[in-house]
Amino acid sequence: MPARDAGDGPLIPVQQLGPGDHAFVSYGDDEVRWETATAFVRLGLARGEKVLVLPCPEVPADEVLARIDFPSHSTVSARERGQLVVSSMREVVRPDAEFTAARQLARLSQETDRAVAEGYAGLRAFIDMGWVAALGTAVEAMMARETSAHALFAGRPYTEICAYDRRRFDRAVVAAMERAHPRTLLERLGSLRTVRDPDGTLRLIGEADAANRDAFTTALRIALAHTAPARRLTVDLTRLHFLSVGCAVSLLTLARRAAGHDRVEVRCAPEHHGLLRRLGGGTVPLLVLTEVARPW
Repeated sequence: MPARDAGDGPLIPVQQLGPGDHAFVSYGDDEVRWETATAFVRLGLARGEKVLVLPCPEVPADEVLARIDFPSHSTVSARERGQLVVSSMREVVRPDAEFTAARQLARLSQETDRAVAEGYAGLRAFIDMGWVAALGTAVEAMMARETSAHALFAGRPYTEICAYDRRRFDRAVVAAMERAHPRTLLERLGSLRTVRDPDGTLRLIGEADAANRDAFTTALRIALAHTAPARRLTVDLTRLHFLSVGCAVSLLTLARRAAGHDRVEVRCAPEHHGLLRRLGGGTVPLLVLTEVARPW
């Protein structure tokens, strides 16, 4: 029986967001900011959720729609039937003229309940934090909301991304908000991040595709070198959205040649576990493949 992933890691790709997740992402480029937003919208629609987009108030509505529609115009029908709504924070807090955390949280809670009543699996919201300056809201009020919104997510079918433009907010504010969110998203789609835990576990996060194969292989080689004295290495792939055949072959090859190690454990999602098994993972003597079910 697969083990269960506790889901307590803060850094994940946007594709792994699930109900109850409150996520932070930052950007410093007008083109990059649409990558996460578009993926988030399309995934929500595909999963039968209602999607609310609150873009930066300075971006014209036509541009917002063009960005999330590109290249296939697949969101048009979703907008027509009300599954996708592009709005603003001013609309969310109406009839109040000024932002209050209580008003915003109450409205988002109501919208979540409404989405479920309408037959959707839940509600997800993408919120560009450019609304703070547009509404003349004190940064402290925004920060207080971000750190006191737990009831909106706990046990409820609501997912939220808060996107911070690093050019608009003080660096200390951005850092504090990243720490305050239970989840942090990779800024770019298609990227690969590696994290070394204190116990030597190597975590690979994002996309292990052909473009990232060299980085993937190098991270494994370094991890094997560092863990040689302990004679065992744990590789955590549970936060990979994609694992290519090439990267999987590289992993199996390095595990087979891991002289000086008694055990290499690979923790991975069911689809990646199946791929590694089909490629011969079961024939590598020191390799242990542990299938980990996602919490959503």
